[in-house]
Amino acid sequence: MTVHRISDDYVDSYVRLAPTMATELGIPGFDDKWPDLSPEGNAAVVDLARRALADVAEVEPADDAERVAKAVFTERLGVEVELYDAGLVDSDLNVLASPAQNLRSTFDLMPADTADDWATIATRLSRLPAALAGYRTSLLHAAANGHVSAVRQVTKVADQCQKWSGGFFTDFVAGAKVVPDSVRADLDAGAAAASRAYGELAEFLRADLLPKAPEKDAVGEDAYELLSRRYLGAALDLREAYEWGWTEFLRLEAEMKEVAHRIRPGAGLAEAADTLDNDPRYRVEGVEAFREWMQKLSDQALSDLRGVHFDIPDEIMRLDCRIAPPGGSAGAYYTNPTDDFGRPGAMWWALPPDKESFTTWREASIVYHEGVPGHHMQIATAMYHADRLNKFQRMLSWVPAYSEGWALYAERLMREFGYLSDDGYLFGMLNENIFRAARVIIDIGMHLELRIPSGTGFHEGETWTPDLGLEFMLTRTITERELVVDEVDRYLGWAGQAPAYKLGERLWLSARDDARARAGKDFDLKHFHMEALYLGQMGMDTMRECLARI
Repeated sequence: MTVHRISDDYVDSYVRLAPTMATELGIPGFDDKWPDLSPEGNAAVVDLARRALADVAEVEPADDAERVAKAVFTERLGVEVELYDAGLVDSDLNVLASPAQNLRSTFDLMPADTADDWATIATRLSRLPAALAGYRTSLLHAAANGHVSAVRQVTKVADQCQKWSGGFFTDFVAGAKVVPDSVRADLDAGAAAASRAYGELAEFLRADLLPKAPEKDAVGEDAYELLSRRYLGAALDLREAYEWGWTEFLRLEAEMKEVAHRIRPGAGLAEAADTLDNDPRYRVEGVEAFREWMQKLSDQALSDLRGVHFDIPDEIMRLDCRIAPPGGSAGAYYTNPTDDFGRPGAMWWALPPDKESFTTWREASIVYHEGVPGHHMQIATAMYHADRLNKFQRMLSWVPAYSEGWALYAERLMREFGYLSDDGYLFGMLNENIFRAARVIIDIGMHLELRIPSGTGFHEGETWTPDLGLEFMLTRTITERELVVDEVDRYLGWAGQAPAYKLGERLWLSARDDARARAGKDFDLKHFHMEALYLGQMGMDTMRECLARI
């Protein structure tokens, strides 16, 4: 056995236990199935990881590529086993990325072009109640062992489930325009069953889990250290990161004030934002017009950067821009292409309900973040290079410090390339950056209940609370209120993930500076970027070692 073979075999076995991941990856044969989310099903997944770790530990890598692959595989699966042993898998419930959301969003990625596709969807819909029943069992099992998400998360997820039960599935199957009567009947029955199942999950969360949920949102230092390793791939000095977050935030705030003054002399951040909001150059009316604007900007970036700053094969030149179904948190996200690129990568924008007027100055850098040179460039490049990376590296190695750090670095790159020279778009890009710096501060600060340092101009000496986190984001950034409320809920439910953006960007910048210092006048930025992207996703510790050789 080789490292690559063990890694490939693990992926093949894993997707049989996690059919929703097979759908996400575009692996055929699993679209009518759901994972077993019961305690027994979760145990089976971790047992597979333990066996694979034991197997790979006995293998001597054949070359440098396998040495990197072994390090990535061992670190990633090792953290997942630790999370399970800590009781954090059976209890998984948060407002953004837990089974409650993942099961629903699976339908966004399912083929829906033919009658056979819709028949498969009908079968999956009919099986959704059993999957959610297993999930409820795991949540109760975890609660019996003292592991329950906070009241805030339980309440908000119950609200999400209630909304999805009220029409999402009925509206979804209405999209099947030409199907046989038998398939139509199955779709209608499946949609009704799925709606009832999500309604039952909402009721379960309120009636059975909520009384067991703690009021306190903070997870504490021990849990935070473990969770942050999942998202960083490194054991972080949390207090150093917290202090650096403040330094970076204050630096960005000072620069934003300079740009605000150029936008409107004497204006503060909020006044500059108001000026831009009312400037017709930065407004788009209507949801479809906003989607078209997003698609045009994305397509232009792909065309401009190809061959100049990045090597982009034909398969990566398509990126679909879409509006996300209602019911989830506001914001943008990316879904990867299938391994054969039959389904392209996609950028999804989740919009607030009933919003019809949009500002583009806030969103331009986000298009680059989610698309090119951001997530699409990074993820699709790894997917494309099966000659360099095994299945695990291409498909299952997910490390936000690498991927989100790259995407935030990509926004900075577009500024360097001259695409954000307009003060409006630059102000929007800086706002995204200060927003990510604020995440470092309040995510670590709230969960570790740290004090706010002097010299910051914000409740100095007080201990972070969720209310202070919300106030900070509303008064010290210019992020729209509906997004800020969702964001604070996200930090509290997904501890350790949000700081990965800015901390990952810090590592990418440091690695680039080191590579430039080593190469001197021979430094080639395009070569550095492509060699780094060919590595695939990995934890920060492994990434430091690999980038030091470029």
